[in-house]
Amino acid sequence: MADHFITGWGIIRKNSVVIDGKTVEVDENYINFATFIKALYKQEQLNYPKFYKMDNLSKLGFLTAELIFKSRNIPDQYKRDELGVIIANSSSSLDTDIHYQETISDSADYYPSPSVFVYTLPNILIGEICIKNGIKGENAFLISENFNAELICNYVENLLQNNRIQACICGWVELLHEDYESFLMIIEKEKILAGRNEEIGKYLAFTKENVTQLYLNKRI
Repeated sequence: MADHFITGWGIIRKNSVVIDGKTVEVDENYINFATFIKALYKQEQLNYPKFYKMDNLSKLGFLTAELIFKSRNIPDQYKRDELGVIIANSSSSLDTDIHYQETISDSADYYPSPSVFVYTLPNILIGEICIKNGIKGENAFLISENFNAELICNYVENLLQNNRIQACICGWVELLHEDYESFLMIIEKEKILAGRNEEIGKYLAFTKENVTQLYLNKRI
């Protein structure tokens, strides 16, 4: 029997949003990622002005996490150091790196921006999620050539089994120019779910097979 379960999940890709298997319609028209993600943020009324200062990678992952938390309110159910964040992608912060490089490559038009430079590390995305929700548990940003369910599952399972954390938000957040996708999950322990008298049977076991199926939209 599984010890850990996927109790919430969300996908944002190709101008579409799915949270826990339900499609979220975005009312406003959009022509690119920037207009799409801004429209989604406004529609969900999250009221977090710092969102507008984030780079695109952070906006994508942050908003996915907030939509999952909105449906399950996970941060309020754990102590700050009990909740971890593990995220992976393939291009790190390259989208922002390219933007920053453009500001310093021309000596005649040299205008390096500290606000852009701040986001030239992928784990800043994790920082944005943690700051907003008061999370102080284990976190890591992993780099993999492609989505790798086994890598994510093994890393998170190790943290949970060794009681480094009691729950985790984890998954894949990739963005480079207009190519983007975010897939995040909430993972919780069976004993904690049972202690809250939750119906465990409605949740998927946290296995690489189930994670892969969710990522591929096979269970939507």
